[in-house]
Amino acid sequence: MPADMNDYFKKRNFEQKNGNNGGNTPPPNRPNGNNNSNNGMNFLEDFKKPIIIGLGVLVGIVLFKPFVIINSGEVGIKVTNGKYNDEPLYAGLHFFIPVIEKVIPVNTKVRLIIYSDKESSATGENLNAGTYSSRASDGDGSVQMNPAIGVLDKRGLTVNIDLAVQYQLKPENTPKTIERWGASWEEKIINSKVREVVRDVVGQYTAEQLPEMRNEIAKSIQAKLIAKVDTLKDTPVSLSSVELRNINLPQKIKDQIERVQIAKQDVTIAEQQKEKAKQMADKITIEATAQANANKVIGESLNAQLIQLEQIKNQGKFNEALKENKNAQIFLTPNGAVPNIWVDMKNQAQKQQLTTQQQ
Repeated sequence: MPADMNDYFKKRNFEQKNGNNGGNTPPPNRPNGNNNSNNGMNFLEDFKKPIIIGLGVLVGIVLFKPFVIINSGEVGIKVTNGKYNDEPLYAGLHFFIPVIEKVIPVNTKVRLIIYSDKESSATGENLNAGTYSSRASDGDGSVQMNPAIGVLDKRGLTVNIDLAVQYQLKPENTPKTIERWGASWEEKIINSKVREVVRDVVGQYTAEQLPEMRNEIAKSIQAKLIAKVDTLKDTPVSLSSVELRNINLPQKIKDQIERVQIAKQDVTIAEQQKEKAKQMADKITIEATAQANANKVIGESLNAQLIQLEQIKNQGKFNEALKENKNAQIFLTPNGAVPNIWVDMKNQAQKQQLTTQQQ
């Protein structure tokens, strides 16, 4: 084959491979041709990698969640490779490195523990001692129940004490508190100290003295409990109040106290009656003494001259009476008393009648 023919076929095959269909010029661009398809593919290729990277980051955030939101009334404890950071995390959004770090939210709201055998609480819920463990682990700052504290009085009699304690974790010391005392810090700090103080204070009195010394006992329990908690390292807890709610005595002690109270009331009534009788006697004595003194003064004032003067005055009255009515009758009383003058009005009326008839 001639050389020029070989060159022709080589050139033709080359153009066919390049899509020229054997022509010397490329085909015109078409609206939906291969060139537009190639451009679209290139555009998708440019954005494919960022989209994949973004989705990967989003999945990582969802799976590992490298952030935490601390709410009001809480603090966060950041733990790095098992070590607690001393600085607490306060309310807000906080980031951490997954796997290496983690954040533990801890409730720092005011909590209330009621030591009582009654199945009612301040929240109106029916609680008993059996529900305490579950509520204690919740840490929601609500009311928690514990059994009443059984103690021995001075003579060894069993007395049950109902108590209510309000307290809260100190936010600034929370990381150290949890690191030192652990998740069961309430049992180790609050419950143990409360029982220890109550037994120490109540054991100093007899059962009969407890109702009378209630206020003093309540003040002593609160003061000693606060002192014990404040002496702990880093002062982990702040006590708001300690309320002595009830003292449950044995029934025989209650009966004995009731009998004593009745006897005291009887004594009080008798003393009141005695005082009233004494006042009446004193009143009578005072009145009699006053009357005797008055009689004495009157008797001492009656001398011979005064009696004679009174007789003269009475004689004058006699004369005046006789002038008006000569028929008047005079009665002399014994012991020199004032005489009575009686005028005979009947005789006077008869005399007037006779005078009228004569006229």
